[in-house]
Amino acid sequence: MSQTNNDYQTILLERENGVARLTLNRPDKLNSFNVQMHEELQHALDSIATDGETRAVLLTGSGRGFCAGQDLGDRAVSADDSRPDLGLSVEKYYNPLIRRLTNLPMPVICAMNGVAAGAGASIVMACDIVLAARSASFILSFAKVGLVPDSGSSWHITRALGLPRAKALAMLGNKLPAEKAEQWGLIYQVVDNENLMDEANKLASHLATQPTEALGKIKKLVHTSFDFSLNEQLERERAEMQYLGRTDDYREGVASFMEKRPANFNGK
Repeated sequence: MSQTNNDYQTILLERENGVARLTLNRPDKLNSFNVQMHEELQHALDSIATDGETRAVLLTGSGRGFCAGQDLGDRAVSADDSRPDLGLSVEKYYNPLIRRLTNLPMPVICAMNGVAAGAGASIVMACDIVLAARSASFILSFAKVGLVPDSGSSWHITRALGLPRAKALAMLGNKLPAEKAEQWGLIYQVVDNENLMDEANKLASHLATQPTEALGKIKKLVHTSFDFSLNEQLERERAEMQYLGRTDDYREGVASFMEKRPANFNGK
């Protein structure tokens, strides 16, 4: 059953069969962020995290772009004589958003339908699996307005691409086409423009039928793996295996394998 939340003005939220579809919805501004969009997206993600039904999230943008990052016309960050505290904006809005996306205990799929610039690129990189339209592109545009990559993008691009490419992309602010981003290992897959949403919906629907607890633990282990030594990571893996071995989905997974039938996971 499909449920749509019409209370938001800058985003769209639809729930169906364990999938929560979130659409950034300021197409006239290339879905750039203002305070209202931040607050509505935070509210939606809080709702998703606690609804007890969502097992996969699909994030995309409306119109011709995914997200152009920060709306520079927004009063909270506009460049004027008052010299705004951009660190406060990052602390209050962007960092909590990235933490929320990375800490959600279920997969987050991004359907990158067009340009992802500035913090928009950061948000894409915070998702777990990224499908990009063939015409889409990344632009780390921070240096072009005298800033540094924020919202975790300096963390993600360095780990995905290595120092030489990360520094060049961040300092030059050049456009990175989706096909090259796939070749370099920044995203999972490029698909033809007209197939993007079909493929993304298919992937999200599949993940919503899989062992959600295990997928959440995989996400956690991978995201934090750089913080631990091999021996520490081995112990963390052991602890998660101990936990997951007691779940309903593990029992179902083994039973379906032994009985040579498709598994019917319930996400618990």
